[in-house]
Amino acid sequence: MMPLVSARDVSRRYEQGESDIHALETASCDIFPGEQIALMGRSGSGKSTLLHLLGGLDVPASGTILWPLLGERDGLRPGKVAYVFQMPSLIPSLTVLENVALPLLLQHDSVKAKQQATATLEQLELASLAEKLPEELSGGQAQRVAVARALAANPKLILADEPTGQLDQTTAQHLLEVLLSSVAESGAALVIATHDPLVAARFPKQWSMTHGRLEREVGHVSALA
Repeated sequence: MMPLVSARDVSRRYEQGESDIHALETASCDIFPGEQIALMGRSGSGKSTLLHLLGGLDVPASGTILWPLLGERDGLRPGKVAYVFQMPSLIPSLTVLENVALPLLLQHDSVKAKQQATATLEQLELASLAEKLPEELSGGQAQRVAVARALAANPKLILADEPTGQLDQTTAQHLLEVLLSSVAESGAALVIATHDPLVAARFPKQWSMTHGRLEREVGHVSALA
């Protein structure tokens, strides 16, 4: 089976004054369709940097990243790769329905985008929030809407960066249920960055990052840095 994304010896460094910050050290990995992976590590360990590279939001300083089943980097979003960030990042002036439909407008006309967004909200039992503004939502509701926005385009790969980091355990577990059930139904791959062992325990495959190095895999054995 070909991977959705294949990274070989990728690294990322940032300039800070006269110093270089090594955010990621020569990491190698493959992500295949349907995989569910927890990327574990403390804040600052390089999890976000790796996700950004895997999703084409950033480019490595060295090494290569290819998307054999997804195509070229400039065509990954919004239809093939979706992001869920730690904060919902909803547009305050738009309703829930409009926020979910917004990425779809890059692929469809406004009528079809609204129809697809409505269907996604119904699937995630969020239809009752469709006309609310983000300021009217609880933290858990806003994050579930952000998940709906990511899922609406039926992506093949979902990258979630600490999506439960600001939520209590009950709300966090509910959000995980939504994500896991959605990818199980669609066949999409899911990689979630987390420092929470309770979150990571829900995933069949677990990777670990420390000081910018993708060190080991807890669940299975694969090619890692």
